[in-house]
Amino acid sequence: MNNMQDLFKFDYTKFAQEFADNMKAYSALPEVKFNKNGYEIRTQLLDIAKDVVQFEYKTKIGQIEFSAQHDDKKGQMVHNVTMPEVPGVDKVLEAAEKFNAFINGNGKTNK
Repeated sequence: MNNMQDLFKFDYTKFAQEFADNMKAYSALPEVKFNKNGYEIRTQLLDIAKDVVQFEYKTKIGQIEFSAQHDDKKGQMVHNVTMPEVPGVDKVLEAAEKFNAFINGNGKTNK
């Protein structure tokens, strides 16, 4: 039984010393900045707008409209696929302006 006690013996003083030594390496705490400047806020706003527009596009891609009709003149099936429009920078900026207007309290939440 002595062997089991030796095997699971825990040296608290050694652990405490190692912990203290490791904490010295982390003594330099990162700078905490609560207020963001205008550029950081606009960048974050554009990032959110981009994510929303991208999400809407991916949702539309998942719902591609597909229809098939029989053309009596040709005697064949005619397939129509309607793809959603790929959003560009203008769409992202439009979404960002809507978010900005909402945040500033002077915009309507029209979709």
